[in-house]
Amino acid sequence: MTRRLLPLALTGLVAAGLVAACEHDPGREIKPGALSVVATIAPVGALVQAVGGDQIHLRVLAGSGIDPHEYEVTAQDRRAIEGATVIFRNGLGIDGFLSKVIDATSSKVTTLTDGLRPRDGPQDRGDPHVWNDPVYDQRMVARIGEVLAAADPPNADGYRQRATAYITRLDAVDQEVKEILATIPPGNRKMVTNHDGFGYFIEHYGLTYVGAVIPAQTTQAEPSAKDIRDLVELIKREGVKAIFAESSIDPKVARQVASDTGVKIVDNLYVDTLGAKGSGADTIDGMLLTNARTIAEALR
Repeated sequence: MTRRLLPLALTGLVAAGLVAACEHDPGREIKPGALSVVATIAPVGALVQAVGGDQIHLRVLAGSGIDPHEYEVTAQDRRAIEGATVIFRNGLGIDGFLSKVIDATSSKVTTLTDGLRPRDGPQDRGDPHVWNDPVYDQRMVARIGEVLAAADPPNADGYRQRATAYITRLDAVDQEVKEILATIPPGNRKMVTNHDGFGYFIEHYGLTYVGAVIPAQTTQAEPSAKDIRDLVELIKREGVKAIFAESSIDPKVARQVASDTGVKIVDNLYVDTLGAKGSGADTIDGMLLTNARTIAEALR
């Protein structure tokens, strides 16, 4: 895949509120007349909040700690969608629950993966987990900045400034993650995950994908007995040091595979969602760094 970073304008400071949690914090001051915005899933919400700051009132539907593959829209969600000026969704199927309540062609809706080149995924839609690659995050942030600026012209400069600042922040984090992962010995850079949702991170940072307990990009799929046997044999043959599972789903099968192979299981990666407020993984930049440290510690 050929990708080119957006030009990055250097800024001295990351704007206040840049690393705010993706769900609206009732204790955080919102400016009067704040733009009403909805985001479908936690990673999208985190990017939107970083750009919107205190000039938006954000509701995230499938928030932190929630597996979006299994999310169902609530009555409160429907009211928020109806009242929103702008709605941001990821696309590529992971937030398909939105399609049940709103026309995907609505002028309110911006699909952030439109125009991006995704990895291969199910049903020719592409792998939806783009937020695990900071290059894609930068492109989505730039798009968010322009959409919010168009929806709220009096505050356009603020949106664009925060977008530029966060793009710069992600560039710095990208380099830091590379340095963290460089501490893993070359022979240990092998990843087995609970489901096939970490591909962007693995590809971007030069890790080696060995396999997944659930050989699909949705947590709703189920592995067959043969899938499990084959994976156990592969893990033993490749000398994999750890199996990684997500914080948002029950890693029961992954634990069994770990037991069968004698390798450790690390069950606190953030793949489909983010961490709770204050966890250090409640923003995209924090999530990338948290995952990198977790992976490096397990594979060294």
